[in-house]
Amino acid sequence: MPPMKRADAEVWISFLLSLKGQRGTFLMGDPNCATPRGSASSTAGTPVVNGADQTGDSLAIDGLPVSENGYLLAGDYIQLGGGSSATLHKVLTNVDSNASGEATLDIWPSIRTAPADDSTVVVASAVGNFRLSTNQSDWSINNASFYGITFPAIEVVI
Repeated sequence: MPPMKRADAEVWISFLLSLKGQRGTFLMGDPNCATPRGSASSTAGTPVVNGADQTGDSLAIDGLPVSENGYLLAGDYIQLGGGSSATLHKVLTNVDSNASGEATLDIWPSIRTAPADDSTVVVASAVGNFRLSTNQSDWSINNASFYGITFPAIEVVI
């Protein structure tokens, strides 16, 4: 976390303690990447999974604006599922939609549990389900009374 004063730090420290180590889970995304860099930021359409039984490192989707170049750009994130089943995936190559509003995404990590056909694909403020990777979090206070907080987290694999 960036250096912060006590009022903000106590919120984070209390949150981390409330997880009770590796037992609790939380939804998290990359706050610097909440908005896609591609045209999905302004013209998202209604992206959904296009076909059942998809696993692996690619995902066919539809419901996009038609013939849109740069709908998503390499480095943008998508989310599949919600709540405790939310998974966060990074788009690895630029994505263009075809004349039918369809595209195939090259993503990481691979899809382990196939989403249902027509499941929503979140393209803005995407998150995944995580937990602390150890039962330890670290915080320190420097001479200017700024708190430094670090915590290691891993994806919850379902």
